[in-house]
Amino acid sequence: MTGRPLSRRRTLKYAAGAATALTVAAATPATAAPAPAGSGARPGQSGKATVVLVHGAFADASSWTPVTERLQHSGHPVIAVANPLRGLTHDAAQVAARLATVPGPVVLAGHSYGGAVITQAAATAPNVKALVYVAAFIPDNGEILGELAARFPGSQLDAALTPVPGPDGTAVVDLYIRPDRYHEVFAQDVPRATTRVLASGQRPLSASAFTDRVSSAAWHTVPSWTLVSTRDRGIVPELQHFQATRARSRTIEVPTSHLPMHSRPDAVTALIRSAARTVSP
Repeated sequence: MTGRPLSRRRTLKYAAGAATALTVAAATPATAAPAPAGSGARPGQSGKATVVLVHGAFADASSWTPVTERLQHSGHPVIAVANPLRGLTHDAAQVAARLATVPGPVVLAGHSYGGAVITQAAATAPNVKALVYVAAFIPDNGEILGELAARFPGSQLDAALTPVPGPDGTAVVDLYIRPDRYHEVFAQDVPRATTRVLASGQRPLSASAFTDRVSSAAWHTVPSWTLVSTRDRGIVPELQHFQATRARSRTIEVPTSHLPMHSRPDAVTALIRSAARTVSP
């Protein structure tokens, strides 16, 4: 792709093709063990690496809540950062700035579109010692998410998008998920009562997220772990496997939807803890 401005049609094409990066906001988890005393240890003071969690599109930091609670229960300091969702270049810079404030080593995890964000952010964050990808994009240097997503067919997301034009009506600015497709496309193994709530509280994703070019891919120098969601209808499993193999990532498969933090939080937590065990505090 050249640096020429994209028409509305081309923007929609890339956005729809890449919207497998989408994720959802969280609901309060049904069960999690009560956090013991000391579980709120501050970064750099717990004797364990800090885990920094980056959510994907249409979500906020609470999308990680089931995993956050479990990590805190095991004594890890956890920071669930606010991903602005204003485009890959902007979002990665914001996350990198937050990482610069964390003392000591970091295990950096990203879900869905958040995987692309951590890939670029970690390239300028020397304290990141491990990357964890959860049903995520893992782009390489110079790639565009829209084009990466289109490499493997089968995503059910394209028809689920609702584009919102700018004030002048001439260009797509933000993207949402149609509430009536939310459960089927993103979270078929999460209760419908939960997905109805999630669908109603979406945050908009800038369409530019799928046309920005990745400037640097940290997984070339930072070891990575990947959870492949084998029943994912957003980011298709074939793409997840391709990316994990290319990154030489330590990979597990979990039979879950695009939201393993909710349907399989124990598996997600175990993978992050596996990565953390390789990092010296």
